[in-house]
Parts: sequence; structure tokens; C-alpha cells
Amino acid sequence: MSTGNRDRTRHEPGNTLHSVTFTEAFWVWIKIAVHSFGGPAGQIAVMHRILVEEKRWVSESRFLHALNYCMLLPGPEAQQLATYIGWLLHKTRGGLVAGSLFVLPGFISILILSVLYALYKETAFVEALFFGLKPAVMAVVVEAVIRIGKRALKNNVMVALAGLAFVAIFFFNMPFPLIVLCAGLTGFIGGKLRGDIFYVIRGHGSQSGGQTGDQDDFVITDGVASHTHPSLVRALKVIAVWTPLWLGPVIALIAFQGMESVFVKEGIFFSKAAVVTFGGAYAVLAYIAQEAVNTYGWLKPGEMLDGLGMAETTPGPLIQVVQFVGFMGAYRNPGALDPVIAGVLGSIITTWVTYVPCFLWIFLGAPYIEYLRGRKSLSSTLSAITAAVVGVILNLAVWFSLHTLFGRVEEVNVTGLRLLVPDLKTIDIASVIITAGAFILLFRFKFGMLRTLALCAAAGLLYDLLFRI
Repeated sequence: MSTGNRDRTRHEPGNTLHSVTFTEAFWVWIKIAVHSFGGPAGQIAVMHRILVEEKRWVSESRFLHALNYCMLLPGPEAQQLATYIGWLLHKTRGGLVAGSLFVLPGFISILILSVLYALYKETAFVEALFFGLKPAVMAVVVEAVIRIGKRALKNNVMVALAGLAFVAIFFFNMPFPLIVLCAGLTGFIGGKLRGDIFYVIRGHGSQSGGQTGDQDDFVITDGVASHTHPSLVRALKVIAVWTPLWLGPVIALIAFQGMESVFVKEGIFFSKAAVVTFGGAYAVLAYIAQEAVNTYGWLKPGEMLDGLGMAETTPGPLIQVVQFVGFMGAYRNPGALDPVIAGVLGSIITTWVTYVPCFLWIFLGAPYIEYLRGRKSLSSTLSAITAAVVGVILNLAVWFSLHTLFGRVEEVNVTGLRLLVPDLKTIDIASVIITAGAFILLFRFKFGMLRTLALCAAAGLLYDLLFRI
């Protein structure tokens, strides 16, 4: 290593001095945030390219280790990875800035789109635009099943876990958190008994799991000790600070507005959702969509796909779609407020209770994860959870497909089994054609997600112009 690099980073145990200033990191996190399109895979790729390959702030193994922990957590793994690396660089304030900036562009974008959607959805242009987007979004979800499946389903045991998860949630309506818990326990125990089968996911984004270049060229390498040692006192302090920040606004709303307030209902519901969103947005969207439509009446059938189309085409985590749900729920139940103002407040409370827990998970767990670097039990647990998530996302793909291609889908219970039965007479041929086009663009011609979405939206507009006049 050159003398300059030795001056830049000292590798003595417990020393994390480096020349990455807070201001420099701030602008890099902004750059990452505005380029965070393409879902978690694309967002993680952007961070890897900038932080590992270009800036060389974080070594490959340290990056992958942080990512594996984030994938074990509920919530958006890409946003939590940014928070984790921000914490590695500049402790709590670094994590706060990195995680917050990652969300901000998407929040602003979806807020604007939600207002336009609520005010102008019934106009022909907006209706036609989302008519074309829905089939494309469905194709993107299927592509996510295949992409994650290739990485996670490396043997018959993992395939079986994915199949069991699909059957459990699709036919028996088993709660998603219970599926994740069972899969995690299976992976943990299985890793102890048959590590050769369950130790599947050894690193994200690397085929070999090796390093990128010389370790000494990085600011934070696998050999640099973490700057914060885990302790019970520190953990209790983190919990004492972040739990009130998370739930305090909800408790205040309960005190001032009562349990029937739409803001209270959204705060409670999305607080619960924040602790079950394992596996990213796709894995939990079916649960959120069904509750938002059937239980609370915040959305109409099919509108979740419109919201997902917004999240797919704007920067930030895909789970930001919950902001659209929160906006529409409050917009349609404004009480004494102006509907748009109520929608904005619904967006804020929904976003708050979705992301504050993410900071809690990182600031609470990161010191322990740094301490446990190299333990295979974490990876085997993650492998089983990810396999189960493939089955859950497959459930989402089927659910979206039925509600996109058919005008009416009935839920039938037969001897304890839940069956979704489409009315074949209500099939939408135009949606079928646009869906086929989306699959061809994605899988045959390898078009990017944004390009596919744009072309399908244009197809929806063209169909409306030619056949619905």
C-alpha cells in the first residue's frame, strides 16, 4: 500500500480514522439517492459501484456482510444498507443522513404523483396511462421471482421451502410473519445439522465471495475493527430513543383524535407492516393490498398496481408505495380537513412509521453484526428466509396477475383452502396483449425496467386513443 493510503486509513484495532469527510459523504449519498431506480437489485448495484468500485470506501466483504444483515431485517434492504454503511463511516449521524437521503427523492416524487392521481385519476389520460402500466408491473414482479429464485433456490431443499411458503400463504392464508419465522428457524437449525445444504447465500452481488482489489486500498476493510462495541447499556439507550420516535406520533394521534381517526389507523397498520416486511416490498405487497382494499377501504381493487407503478418509476425503495396507500386512505377519509391536506398528512405518518424502525434495527443491531462477522448461522438463516420469500413473491405475482387480467376475481373457501377464482368472461384482452409485450421486452430483448414500463404506458395511451374514443 502506498504511503498516501497509509496516511488515509490506519488499521490499528479499534481505530476508524479516515479521510472521508462528512460533507463529502453527504454529497455521495445524494448522488446515490437520485440514481436509486430499478428496485433493490438496481439500488444495491448503484451503491456497490460507487462505494466499492469508484470511491473504494468499503471493501467487498464488508459490503456483503452488511447487506446480508439488512436482508435478514424487515424493511427495504437497500435503504438499510445505505444506513449501515453511513453508520460505519460516520456513526449515528452518518447513518441518519444516508438513510434519510435515500428516501427523500422518492417521497417527494410519489407525493406529487399521488396528488395528481387523486385529483385527475378519472381523466382519460391518467386512466389510460395506468392501464398500460399495470401489466408491465406484473411482468416486473414475475421477473423478481425469477431473479431471486436463481440466487436462492440452489438445491431441492430450498425449492421445497419456497413451495411450502407459496402453499401456506396462497391456499391457507398463513400470516407472512409466521412464514418468515418458520423459515428462519428451519434455516438456523438446518445450518447446524446440514450446513452444506442450508449455507446457500454467501454474498450478494459476488459470484466468488472474494474481494475486489487489494484490501488495503479501501477505507473500511474487513480487517478494520468496528467503532462501536455492543453492550446492553448501549442497546437499551438505542431502544429508549428510537422506540418513542417511532411510536410517539401514533400515541399522540390516539390521544388527540381517538382510535377511529384514519391517521391513527394508518399509523398502527403501517407500524405493524414495518415489522413484517421481510424480503423487501414485493413480499409484503399482497398483504398490504388486501388489507388496504378489503379491511380498510383505502384503495379500490387494482389501485395497488397503480401505486406500485409509481414506486417502480421513481427513485427510492419500492416499499415507498405505502405512501400512496396512506395518501389515498386519508384523502378518501379526510374528516374536517381538506382532502389533499389530509392526504399529505397521511403520506407523512405512513412514511414515518415505515422508516423510523429501519434506523432502530440498524443502530441496535449493527454493532452485534460487526462482532459476529463470519458466522455461518446468519447466512443459513438468511438462505432459508430468502427461499421462503420466493414463494411469497410468487403468491404476489399470481394475485396481481389475476386482478390485472380479469375484471372480477372471487375468493372461495373449500374445506379450509382459500381459492381465487377468476370470472373467465371478464378477461381483458388488451391487458393480455400488453402483458405479453412486457414479458417479451423484459425476457427476450432484455429491456430495462424503466424502458419497459414507459413503452407499456405508451401502449395503454395508444389503445385508449384508438379504441376507447
